[in-house]
Amino acid sequence: MIDPIVAEIVSAALVYASEEMGLALRNSAYSPNIKERLDHSCALFDRDGRLIAQAEHIPVHLGSLPWGLKRMLEIIVREHGGVREGEMWVANDPYVTGTHLNDVTLLRPIFDGGRLAGFSANKAHHADVGGAAPGSMPADAADLFAEGVVVPPMRLMREDRVIAEAVALFRANSRTPDACSGDLRAQIAGNYTGERRLLELVNRYGAQTFGEAIARALDGSERAMRAALRKIGDGVFHATDYLEDRDGEPSIVITLRLELRDGSALLDYTGTSAQCGIPLNAVFGVTLSGVHYALRAVTDPTIPMNEGCFRPVEVRVPEGTLLNPRRPAPVSGGNVETSMRNAEVVLQALACAVPERVPACSGGTMSNVMLGGTRPDGRTWAFYETNGCGSGGRPNADGIDAIHCHMTNTLNTPIEAVEREFPLRITRYEIAEGTGGAGRHRGGNGLIRSIELAEGTAQATLLADRHKLQPPGTHGGEPGSCGRHTLKRDGTKTRIAAKTSLPLEPGDILTIQTPGGGGYGARS
Repeated sequence: MIDPIVAEIVSAALVYASEEMGLALRNSAYSPNIKERLDHSCALFDRDGRLIAQAEHIPVHLGSLPWGLKRMLEIIVREHGGVREGEMWVANDPYVTGTHLNDVTLLRPIFDGGRLAGFSANKAHHADVGGAAPGSMPADAADLFAEGVVVPPMRLMREDRVIAEAVALFRANSRTPDACSGDLRAQIAGNYTGERRLLELVNRYGAQTFGEAIARALDGSERAMRAALRKIGDGVFHATDYLEDRDGEPSIVITLRLELRDGSALLDYTGTSAQCGIPLNAVFGVTLSGVHYALRAVTDPTIPMNEGCFRPVEVRVPEGTLLNPRRPAPVSGGNVETSMRNAEVVLQALACAVPERVPACSGGTMSNVMLGGTRPDGRTWAFYETNGCGSGGRPNADGIDAIHCHMTNTLNTPIEAVEREFPLRITRYEIAEGTGGAGRHRGGNGLIRSIELAEGTAQATLLADRHKLQPPGTHGGEPGSCGRHTLKRDGTKTRIAAKTSLPLEPGDILTIQTPGGGGYGARS
């Protein structure tokens, strides 16, 4: 039997190793989206492909990295005969890796003395991977192919040497080829860091002790999750919410039946809308991410994040629906907007069981902004960011202003970085006062961010939600204010849709105002 102290040391070291992977990736990255906004996630897996440690990076990657790794390995085994020492694999196909095309996944098999010891993996959002619009998330995409280049699992490295043709494929399909290839190198650095740390543990304690420590950690997380679910209590709970379509109508429904029984959770999404012809579909990996995020947030977020956390949870989603679409439905916005709404739906269901633990709804959108075009000298560029909103009022405190809520956990790009890297000027950046819903504990306020095109030609794509249906309050709290987009051209302001693409001219100013969070409790 393994020494429990050694087991804890190994488990904690793996968690920090995954965090260190993220530091290496961030510090090596080229694009502001990764090095400034931290739009990446890292994880370590054992030789059987089980998640053993994941950094606290992007919640929307919580379920998709393990889900995607298993599917990548299935294809690698079936079509390539399995992994070999000295390789690194790359893919971005959402129906394999689990999010959207911008999220490029790198997988490194780790060998110790010729024997497979585990895997290091990371996922990073590349600002542009081709497609019909700069940023690769066109609001009118009718299928996956309009969203960018689709890369199945393929070797990025062989015998520890980068395969130039693989990098060239990404460069040729990106409006930012230098940033794209630079970010791939940063992802390689992240995986090498994870490999080095995992092998240090194997060499220090031996393969058998390392394996026993992993088994103990997975079983411990499972026991802790089951105990936390039992503490909530048994019952059946329901929640429903809506997304707005391209016309702004809240016509797309997510409905959930949550059953808690003896330390297990069954989530059934029967009744959710069928997959749609706009890019709001969320592949199943994204749906899993929302489930696991919400359950961990409400149960015990200190439980070590590994495959053991997933064992007590079953998720059923009918195929061909919004949360489990069939290929080649467009999915770029599902990873961002639909993931947010799904997380809120799970939290609303949990609020029926433990209202004292769950805040009111947040602003409920990542308010995605994609800008790109051509400079006067002919160089192409692409910019992407999400924008914070108001978090919901909490049972014991007000909501937080202008924060990236729930499924994103990233940052706004600093003004200095935007103006240094792109032909853009930030003319306004402030809290949208009064947008949080009133209540005993008010919702957080959204933000206002105005962006001016300085030169050249450009196209803007906006993907947001909660522009018509207000973020609801809870227990008598009032709803937060809706978001809004405006375009100022030649001194005239025009309201524009939440989900749209439009051309920009030099001097145009695009203003994003994000929704506030709902209030918690009636005012006394």
